[in-house]
Amino acid sequence: MSRTIAETIVHALAEHGVTQVWGVVGDALNPFTEAMRTEDQIEWIGVRHEETAAFAAGAQAQLTDRIGVCMGTVGPGSLHLINGLYDAKKSHAPVLAICGQVPTAEIGTDYFQEVDNDRVFDDVSVWNETLTSPEQLPQMLVQGITAAYAQRGVAVLTVPGDVGDLELDAEAPALTFARPPRKSEPTEESLAAAAAALDGAERVTMLVGRGAEHARDETLAVAERLKAPMVVTLKGKTGFDGDNPYGVGQAGLLGNPGAADALTDCDVLLMVGTDFPYRDFYPTDATVVQIDRAASHVGRRVSVDVPVVGDSGDALRALLPRLSAHSESAHLDKALDTYGSWCERQLSVSDPDYEDSGVVAKVRSVFDNPDDRIRPEALAAAVDRRAPDDAVFTVDTGMSTVWLSRFVEMRAGRELLGSFNLGSMANALPQALGAQALDRSRPVVSMSGDGGLMMLLGDLRTAVTHRLPVVVVVFDNASLGMVQLEQQEGGLPAAMTDLDNPDLAAVAGAMGLVSRRVERPQELDGALEWAFAQEGPVLLDVITNPDEVSVPPNPKVSQAWGYAVAKLTEGIESRR
Repeated sequence: MSRTIAETIVHALAEHGVTQVWGVVGDALNPFTEAMRTEDQIEWIGVRHEETAAFAAGAQAQLTDRIGVCMGTVGPGSLHLINGLYDAKKSHAPVLAICGQVPTAEIGTDYFQEVDNDRVFDDVSVWNETLTSPEQLPQMLVQGITAAYAQRGVAVLTVPGDVGDLELDAEAPALTFARPPRKSEPTEESLAAAAAALDGAERVTMLVGRGAEHARDETLAVAERLKAPMVVTLKGKTGFDGDNPYGVGQAGLLGNPGAADALTDCDVLLMVGTDFPYRDFYPTDATVVQIDRAASHVGRRVSVDVPVVGDSGDALRALLPRLSAHSESAHLDKALDTYGSWCERQLSVSDPDYEDSGVVAKVRSVFDNPDDRIRPEALAAAVDRRAPDDAVFTVDTGMSTVWLSRFVEMRAGRELLGSFNLGSMANALPQALGAQALDRSRPVVSMSGDGGLMMLLGDLRTAVTHRLPVVVVVFDNASLGMVQLEQQEGGLPAAMTDLDNPDLAAVAGAMGLVSRRVERPQELDGALEWAFAQEGPVLLDVITNPDEVSVPPNPKVSQAWGYAVAKLTEGIESRR
C-alpha cells in the first residue's frame, strides 16, 4: 500500500515514539493534518500562536530526550516558530520543525507569503533542507532527525504545498533514526592531571550543572572526599536540590553570599557538567578543572588549566579512587554557615505574616511595600509547600526565575524548565503545555510573570481545548520587574515598565479556566491547595509587590547607590 509523503513522515514519527505535534493549521500543512487525522498514535495540538508550538516541542524534547515536533505553514506561520526554535537550539534540545512553502512552481517568484526558509532558518538549525520529490524523502527525513539528535539541535524540513500529497513507492523502506550514545570516556592523562590538581588544593569549590544530574551519587561522593562546597547552577537544581549536605545554592545574580564566597575563596574550582555563562562570577586566581562531555564547552567561559572531556559520571567514578580524603573542612563550613544565615533571612521575608513580625519588618514595609501587597518571596515559598513532589515547574524569564531559584526546591521527582539560555519572555506557559501533554496526570506548574503571560495569553485557551490541567501561577506585579530593577541599579528611574493589566483571573475565567485572584498573603496556602485540587486547567492571579528588591549575592556600592538615586528620583517625580 502506497503512502503520501505526509503520511510517511507522520507514520515514521509515530513509530519513533512521537505522541504530539504542535502547530497552527494552514494550506501547505493540509496533507499533514489529514495524515494525523487518521494516525491514532499522534495527537495534533493546535495552538493559538506558533511560538507556543515551538516552545512546547522543545519542552517535550528536554523532558524525554526524544525529538519534539512542531509545524508552521507558509511564510508567517513558519516565521512565528523562530523564537521557540532558538530556545531549543540554546537548550540543546532535539526538535524537528516542519515548515510549509509555496508550490514548487512558484518558489523564487516572490509569490504571496513566500519566504526563503533555507536562508531564514539557517542560523537556528543544525540541518535545514527543502523536500521537492518523493525520491528524496527516506534519506532526507533520516538525515534531519539524526542530525538533531547527534548535534542536540533543530532540524528544519520545508515541504512545499504541492509536495506533501505526492505518493511514495509502495516498496519504500521503513524509516529508522539513529540516536548516538550520550557517554564518552575521559583519558587517563586528563584524569591523572585532575587528581593531582585536586589533591594539591587546600580549598576546592565545585560548580555543578545539569550535565552531572545523572551522576548525583558520584558528585556528592567527590564533594565529601574533597570537603568542597557545591555551587549549583539554576539548571542543575533538579539534580542537586534536597538532601545535599554540600550545597550552597546558586551562583550569579540569582545567587547568595555563601555561593559567592565559595567561588571567590577557592584555590581550585572543579566544574562538572556545566557551561555557566556569567564570567564575572568565576574566581580570578584559582586553578580550574572542567569536566564536560562536549569538548567545545571546555574553556569557553573561563580559562581551564585541566580539561577532562567525558561523561560526568564516568569521569567522577574514575577520579574518586585517585583522590585523597581532605581532613580540613573550614572552607566548606564557612560557605555552609554563610549560606544558612542567608536562607534564614530569606525565609523570614517569605512568611505571609512577615509585615507583622516586628519593628524591622514594619519599617522595611514602609519603604518597599507601602501598599501591603503579597511579597513574591511568600508566593514562591507557598508554591514550594503546596506543589506535589513529582511536579514539573516551568518559569518565565525575569523576576519569576529569581523567586523560584531561591524558594522552590527541586527535590527528587521534580523537574524544571525555563528559557535559561535564550532568556525569552513568555516561555513558561507554552513549556508547561508541552510538559502536561506528555502526562496529563502529572502536576505541572507554570510560574508566569504577568508580562510573559500576556505576550502569549491566547494559549491559555489551548489548555482548555486540549484538556491540559496546568496550574498557572501569575506573579502579577503590574510591571516588567527585571527591567525595572536593571534600570534602578543603573541609577535610572523606572520608565516604560508599567503594565496596565486586566483582572487576569477574570480573563482566564472567560477563557474557560478555573481561576482565582489572590490579594492577601494569608490567602496563599489555601488558594494553592485549592488550585492543585482542581481537575482541569487553573490560574491564580496573585497580586505581588512591584517594589521588591532582589539583592545580588555580593552587591556593589555602585548598585546600591544607583538604586537609591533611582528611588529618590521616582519619589520626586511622583510628587510633581
